[in-house]
Amino acid sequence: MKLKIVEEDPWLEGYKEEIYQRWVRFQLAREELVNVEGSLSAFASGHEYFGINFDSQRRGWVYREWAPEADALFLIGDFNGWDRSSHPLDKNQWGVWEIFLPFESYKDQLVHKSLVKVHVKGGGTSRDRIPAYIKRVVQDEASKDFSGQLWFPGLAFQWTDHDFMPCYQQEGPLIYECHVGMGQEEETIGSYLDFADKILPRIQKLGYNAIQLMAVMEHPYYGSFGYHVSNFFCPSSRFGTPEDLKYLVNKAHKMGLAVIMDVVHSHAVQNVSEGLNEFDGSDHHYFHSGPRGYHEVWDSKLFDYGKWEVKRFLLSNLKYWLEEFHFDGFRFDGVTSMLYFHHGLITFDHFEKYFHKDVDWDAIIYLQLANELIHEVKPGAISIAEEVSGMPGLCRKPEEGGLGFDYRMAMGIPDFYIKTLKEKEDESWDILEFWKELSDRRYREKTIAYAESHDQALVGDKSIAFWLMDKEMYFHMQVDDENYIIDRGIALHKLFRIFTSSLGGEGYLNFMGNEFGHPEWIDFPREGNNWSYQYARRQWSLSTDPSLKYRFLENWDKAMIHLLKQHRILPEPFAEQLHADPKNKVLMYKRGALVFAISFNPHESIPDYKFRAPEMGQYRLVLNSDDPEFGGFGRIDNSINYFTDQNQSLSIYMTNRTALVFERVD
Repeated sequence: MKLKIVEEDPWLEGYKEEIYQRWVRFQLAREELVNVEGSLSAFASGHEYFGINFDSQRRGWVYREWAPEADALFLIGDFNGWDRSSHPLDKNQWGVWEIFLPFESYKDQLVHKSLVKVHVKGGGTSRDRIPAYIKRVVQDEASKDFSGQLWFPGLAFQWTDHDFMPCYQQEGPLIYECHVGMGQEEETIGSYLDFADKILPRIQKLGYNAIQLMAVMEHPYYGSFGYHVSNFFCPSSRFGTPEDLKYLVNKAHKMGLAVIMDVVHSHAVQNVSEGLNEFDGSDHHYFHSGPRGYHEVWDSKLFDYGKWEVKRFLLSNLKYWLEEFHFDGFRFDGVTSMLYFHHGLITFDHFEKYFHKDVDWDAIIYLQLANELIHEVKPGAISIAEEVSGMPGLCRKPEEGGLGFDYRMAMGIPDFYIKTLKEKEDESWDILEFWKELSDRRYREKTIAYAESHDQALVGDKSIAFWLMDKEMYFHMQVDDENYIIDRGIALHKLFRIFTSSLGGEGYLNFMGNEFGHPEWIDFPREGNNWSYQYARRQWSLSTDPSLKYRFLENWDKAMIHLLKQHRILPEPFAEQLHADPKNKVLMYKRGALVFAISFNPHESIPDYKFRAPEMGQYRLVLNSDDPEFGGFGRIDNSINYFTDQNQSLSIYMTNRTALVFERVD
């Protein structure tokens, strides 16, 4: 049997059997789960069975934990004076431990905010652990120790977003990537409430239709940027309460903003005291044993996706965030690492490397199940893969030979820009190379394009603004200060963004603050910087100061996003190249109803520059990066209409380092 992605791509003909087996394995895995549990969604309800839940029929609390190789488990907490022997759990034949605590006996002990742990004996060790399915953990300020916390505040959160419909299906995803903790200007940790009240209105004003929240799942080390997760069902308590997070999501929905969660199922923190590592005393409980269970580059543990209860844990995690917190989808971190036994730490220069011995079939099955579940639980939800290898079929349905994601991140684009800025003089830039890099993506696999994300802004790298302008940003960003480096940087910053958003994919992403060229890197509090918050924040005031040039970049970003939305550019098919002039470094292309004319020429402005228009008629300028409003030099008259000649050509003034966007006037 030949699946659709093979029919559409003859290069995959030699791998058709393996692609077919993707579909077969997925069907078998899904059928096995459904036969036992009744549905995929029912299987993914582990959070309602495991952990500490109130059983209304039995009138009491039930705590269950999967720990097959443990010798004994004891529930401990402030309810029993942390007695490690008074409340033992019983084990069943499946390796699930359970204890029942009647309401009448414990109503005064097991109360809102009670602290709990589980004492686990196994593998020759005895340790106090945090229950795997716990829904909140808090850190003691004095001891720095984390504990589980019972959370039933009484009144349920009152959602008002029942009629919310994400706009990204009509407009394409326009994603504002965010970190709540570093979202404020003050040198402190921001909260869910502060972000909702102070930053969401700003994002709405910019025109984005979705936010992507990073570092939501609890992580013991703040400086990990949320990527060393310890407690998968817990919204990080350092930013506030679960209700505070719900308030943020609910308010975003009222503003028309979808909320995507950055989910980390590719690895987990190896901490024993806070996380899942060696939970039942073995080294192969939730994770692979030995070297296969350890990621040397990330210093973290790797899940065994073939295990029944690991699949249940991770799938339940997705369902929990969708239903309990009303998230609109996920951006899966580290998918490349999941797909391959070598974790993608090779060069992908041949189709052979996407298949056969290097591929982790268990991970592929898990991702197929995850995407099926997401769309079953919440139709219209979005799933995005952070994937750098270019795995064929990543964003196609399983029945077509794919893994089921809606979008993949165009991770090569920012790498290309930074490599260009580091290694080449402006005069040697190859615009055909630019075109190829931005338009070369798999047929019918949608892409989120971005010029830079948080990755490029972290310590050890530089944001594009910093690559372009570096230390000059500290001294020459005043409006009345003429400086060539700043002028060049502002011009190219705008060009990279319009080129990326209009050409690079079916969605667009920006990391918060980068829209106005935030001048500093991100560095979280750590020993090496004396635990400073100076760089773990965003200096929003720079963009609103009328004496500084940062506002020009923000004005451009706002106008660009508005244009993409108004003309529904992102859902349109691939751009059509109209004109390429390598000598003058000028490109013209059409996408949707708009014509984009971009000059990367560092010096030459060309009067009477002619190119063939897609249709005869009259054209008008709808966006001009050389406009003074955007920090340009005002060399082009925005009021002029342009008429094609008898050869269907347009004549324009193509100023250097400028992006012009035209639409045809009926």
